[in-house]
Amino acid sequence: MRAIVWIVSAPAHRIHHTWAEYLALERSSNVKHEYLDGQIYAMAGGTPEHAALAATVIGLLFPQLRTGPCRALDADLRVRVRATGLATYPDVTVVCGPRELDPDDSQAVTNPTLIVEVLSRSTEEYDRGDKFEHYKRLPTLRAYVIVSHRERCIEVWSRGDDGSWLCATARDGEIARLSAIDASLDVREVYDAAEPGR
Repeated sequence: MRAIVWIVSAPAHRIHHTWAEYLALERSSNVKHEYLDGQIYAMAGGTPEHAALAATVIGLLFPQLRTGPCRALDADLRVRVRATGLATYPDVTVVCGPRELDPDDSQAVTNPTLIVEVLSRSTEEYDRGDKFEHYKRLPTLRAYVIVSHRERCIEVWSRGDDGSWLCATARDGEIARLSAIDASLDVREVYDAAEPGR
């Protein structure tokens, strides 16, 4: 996920923005924003390495999903977690079957099956912590994939039938199994393809 920059005034003077105000801003802005609890946060652009990793994941998933019911979508897709009010732009979102749009926002889906976030120094704690807690409230979400920026490592968090989340870690030379969408990611291939000059 790209870095988030708080765009409103200091905490003591926070302005509460309505959902309608947020949508109006998104329609008129060339910068994406995240929305939560009446606060709007600008999402700064990621590094070239971050962009390459996200693009590589989509590129590797595309041929695997092409003939099935699932589609991989890039960071232009807004996802709304209705249970918590979060609106955000995951690095990669996979939706299986028809897209379910938010009743208050025709540009946001509410039914991702799998979400991928590429970590960065500024967002790692958020992506692993609070943001994951929001994502867990998406009833359709079966897997949350974390692509490391520090090492060749992909974590796949999968939701069990009992609602619990289990993590499987794949490192260089291993395969990250994405059983929720009947696909996989070769860790070496992801990182090799994202490197300049390859």
